[in-house]
Amino acid sequence: MTETPKVRRAGHGDDTIYWDATKNRYVGAVSLGYAPNGKRRRPKVYGKTKTEVRQKIRDLKKELQSGVKTPANYTVADAVNEWLERGLKGRDEKGTIGKNRSMANKHLIPFIGKAKLKDLSADDVDDWLDGRAEDLATRTLRDLLAILRRSIEQAQRRDKAARNVALLVTAPEGRPGRPSKALNLQQAEAVLAAARPSRLYAYLVLSLLSGVRTEEARPLTWDHVYLETDDGTPPHVAVWRSVRKHGETKTRKSRRTIALPKQVVGVL
Repeated sequence: MTETPKVRRAGHGDDTIYWDATKNRYVGAVSLGYAPNGKRRRPKVYGKTKTEVRQKIRDLKKELQSGVKTPANYTVADAVNEWLERGLKGRDEKGTIGKNRSMANKHLIPFIGKAKLKDLSADDVDDWLDGRAEDLATRTLRDLLAILRRSIEQAQRRDKAARNVALLVTAPEGRPGRPSKALNLQQAEAVLAAARPSRLYAYLVLSLLSGVRTEEARPLTWDHVYLETDDGTPPHVAVWRSVRKHGETKTRKSRRTIALPKQVVGVL
């Protein structure tokens, strides 16, 4: 007569590891007491071996102790998309958000987006950036690393990541960037000469000679232009607005007062 194997039952509050034939996996159940509704809380982890399950139980307990509850299937792509959706509120949709979304969709998500965030390592990030260094400029690599860092920071603030491995990585040197599109002196003089008959002449003179961004010059009104002053203050322009969302300037420090050269004053 064959004896039925004895199964040791876990005591109250103990962790349990058992074989689940339907899943063809070992299952580890962690006892966390009871929820406010009286239901017992026993999150589960799965693995091919008992050793793997024990390690997952230890990792789960570490997360619980730190207050971080990283979802098992939460990926890098999930973190990046959440940051794009929630971490850039108030930013220009076509400008800042559009640029970051385009970069992430082209150069980040297709390469490491499927990786589980809890398993992402600094080596993974290094390998990803090194692999893109042959095709992308150094500035682009730095921008991509910044996107990943901010995405993980967002996940940390929502207790979905224990640490930010992207902070341990430095962007490598990539391809040389594109040549500058800035006008030289001769080109600027040619533009102004050609534009003199145009109604845009004052706009171009102001933009080229004062340092006002074109997005700041377009919404400028005469209330913010001071060509003559009673207190001896030099002619100046108050740059407080732009065509960005809600009229905000690029950064808070972009709100500034700029002295105007004589040529700009004469044209205005």
